[in-house]
Amino acid sequence: MTETESNTYDVVVIGAGPVGENIADRTRAAGLTTAVVESELLGGECSYWACMPSKALLRPVIAQADARRLPGLAEAARGPLDTPAVLARRDEYTSHWQDDGQADWLAGTGADLYRGHGRLAGPRTVTVTGPDGTLTTLTARHAVAVATGTRAQLPDLPGLADVRPWTSREATSAKAAPGRLIVVGGGVVATEMATAWQALGSRVTLLVRGKGLLNRMEPFAGELVAEALTEAGADIRTGTSVESVRRENGTVVAVTSAGDRIEADEILFATGRAPRTDDLGLESVGLEPGSWLDTDDSLRVTGTDWLYAVGDVNHRALLTHQGKYQARIAGAAIAARAAGDTLLEEPWGAHAATADHHAVPQVVFTDPEAAAVGLSLAEAEQAGHRVRAVDVEFSSVAGAGLYGDGYRGRARMVVDLEDEILRGVTFVGPGVGELIHSATIAITGRVPVGRLWHAVPSYPTLSEVWLRLLEAYRDY
Repeated sequence: MTETESNTYDVVVIGAGPVGENIADRTRAAGLTTAVVESELLGGECSYWACMPSKALLRPVIAQADARRLPGLAEAARGPLDTPAVLARRDEYTSHWQDDGQADWLAGTGADLYRGHGRLAGPRTVTVTGPDGTLTTLTARHAVAVATGTRAQLPDLPGLADVRPWTSREATSAKAAPGRLIVVGGGVVATEMATAWQALGSRVTLLVRGKGLLNRMEPFAGELVAEALTEAGADIRTGTSVESVRRENGTVVAVTSAGDRIEADEILFATGRAPRTDDLGLESVGLEPGSWLDTDDSLRVTGTDWLYAVGDVNHRALLTHQGKYQARIAGAAIAARAAGDTLLEEPWGAHAATADHHAVPQVVFTDPEAAAVGLSLAEAEQAGHRVRAVDVEFSSVAGAGLYGDGYRGRARMVVDLEDEILRGVTFVGPGVGELIHSATIAITGRVPVGRLWHAVPSYPTLSEVWLRLLEAYRDY
């Protein structure tokens, strides 16, 4: 290994997923010289193994489910999906796992790209080991931003590596539908991939350690999703964990805590995420390798005045859109500090990622969709708020019936009784993912319930659920 060069920049970004790209875009827009280091594909997990491929797989599934709810389309939509065509479209959305377009975009910002493995080597210093083994040292005048994201976390089961289990990467990039698929987990990845592969021809068994699905949302969200998955043919077993797993002549054999033996062609573990910080050189700056990186609301790592951790790696909100939001905040904060400007760090200020605490929206692209923002009822009560939950069925909304026969869904808003504002909103039902931004605006803007009466929803749309919720709150 030979050191070939040493360069100095205002900002060095480690990781070129959506988060790292957005930091670089913001710092370059502020006139700061910026280097970006990436060891894999520019565009990161989201572009190639998460958001984009998973939603490309799910969109035909959801479209078919919607068509089957409509007379005139239902019969035409009865047949199976064209799985090869769905996978081919998925491949287009991942650019066939090539990052030329992303590289062109980054070059257009004026940032310099260094391909290779980046590690901290002391304050404001990053070493990059290139694909050919050459070493480059980058020094940052103002800031180093870590945007390395997370990796799938596998359980400590003997012999698991020999089984060659799927993680989210294999689940979103598989070239064919396995005949039988075991999915271990009950969260977003587990439910979305169970939905996709069940519809694409796999016989899915879902093993869930807890009592139900989507346990970070309101309980009815997981219940409605589980009901639909079961109707689609999936076998859901709650209160169940995997005790051992092995391959026998190519077949996966999983033994559960209940003593059941389940055979499958593949097994997907969707059991959590771990930060990509184990080989980042954190020890060189007094931090623990493999740890999550704690930050203030400007995304600066606690105890430093130059290191930033942005996106999943800080464990604030493990969502692409939230990481991109943090990147915009961090980029602005880096630029302001570099210029010697006063930061606007008060809640909801230009340099404070306040939404991470109060208004994190999420959509689960199952059938039905589940969408939520803010606090659940249990979370609001645990936080000490005096609240009331108001529930309505989507069957009370004309737009739901028009959307599809037999539409099933529910909405809940959690109202703070002292401030008369919303603390949280959850929608479950077909198509509700497009409703959640209205709730995000209401929570972020602290819009009083009385003012929401004057936000008139168009008739006949699903958005009329807002009127039903407000009427239910008034009449309580």
